Amino acid sequence: MNQSAKDQLDRLLGYLAADPDNPTLLIDAIEAAFDANALDQAEHLSARLSGIRPGSFEAGYHAAKLAMMRRDFASAAALLDPLVSAGAPPNARFNLAWSKAMIGDKVTALALLDSETIGQIADAAMLRTQLLHEAGDFEAALACGQAALESHPGDPGLNAAVATLALDLQDLGLARACSARGGDHPEALAAAGMLEMHDGDPAGARISFDRAIAVRQHNPRAWIGRGLAKLSEHDHAGAAADLDRGAQQFSDHIGSWIAAGWAHYLSGDLEAALQRFEKAMKIDPNFAQSHGSLAVVQAAGGQIAEARRSMEIAFRLDRQCFSAVLAKIMLDVDDPAVAKTLVARAFDTPLNESGMTVATYVTGLTRPTLH
Repeated sequence: MNQSAKDQLDRLLGYLAADPDNPTLLIDAIEAAFDANALDQAEHLSARLSGIRPGSFEAGYHAAKLAMMRRDFASAAALLDPLVSAGAPPNARFNLAWSKAMIGDKVTALALLDSETIGQIADAAMLRTQLLHEAGDFEAALACGQAALESHPGDPGLNAAVATLALDLQDLGLARACSARGGDHPEALAAAGMLEMHDGDPAGARISFDRAIAVRQHNPRAWIGRGLAKLSEHDHAGAAADLDRGAQQFSDHIGSWIAAGWAHYLSGDLEAALQRFEKAMKIDPNFAQSHGSLAVVQAAGGQIAEARRSMEIAFRLDRQCFSAVLAKIMLDVDDPAVAKTLVARAFDTPLNESGMTVATYVTGLTRPTLH
């Protein structure tokens, strides 16, 4: 507990003992309880405020904020909806947008983040940038993020969101600048790790990813990034564990499941690799890399007819499908052990001056979106 916040809360509680029905003191005490993370005390004070001012904006707003701090976003949204409908200020609109996003209603969340709200609240600009990014509207996301940075240039969360977006846009200069300004924000650290991977420094990248994960465990980009770093250092089992974690957190991102599958393949667990590639197939049966990856596992397991069929589907979908090329290598070599050795060596082949290998290329063929 923050000691200064606790001291402030104790002072306010002392004042309330002498003037228990003072709504201004109650509101100040509730905010101090939030700052001190004394949520039970905040709930007690919020109930007292509701009793004194039933139906007031302040009572509803603070009850909703308490629900948000307890991660009960559905209840928070239910409390905030009528307040916003009645014309609540930007802080309530932002809290409702955040709650809606957290329960999966991202269309409504985006609509709530109007120009006034994102102009006044840096976190609102961050959230709008993230939601547009996730929706695939990269141009609008970039315009929103860059405009917001003019008003909130030093905000870590906003810089982290723009850094993540810039990576997906391959604007490495913008990504570097924003990740540096993002400081210890977990997404800024994850972006810094990805840049270090690009620069051929997997050891440095792992440090950044470790820091990102230490700040926030639900950090799929950091798990994926650390898995790729481990993959480049031949820690295949460690890579598989991290990539699994990232894929699970992203849930429906096809590239993450393919990355996890290849890590399991390289660690020698064909069954686990097969399961990850099949998961990718369920997400999108028309993605060539899923079929090509499956063909490699089938060839390694001696399922030659199935491997040829999967390879042919992959080539029909994409004549340049790299995993299908790997499958063809395996199918064209008579000795399965030699074929597996050739594929393993291919995965360690550098593709550029930064040291990117076939392994990191194949597992990074699609970019994760932000969740």
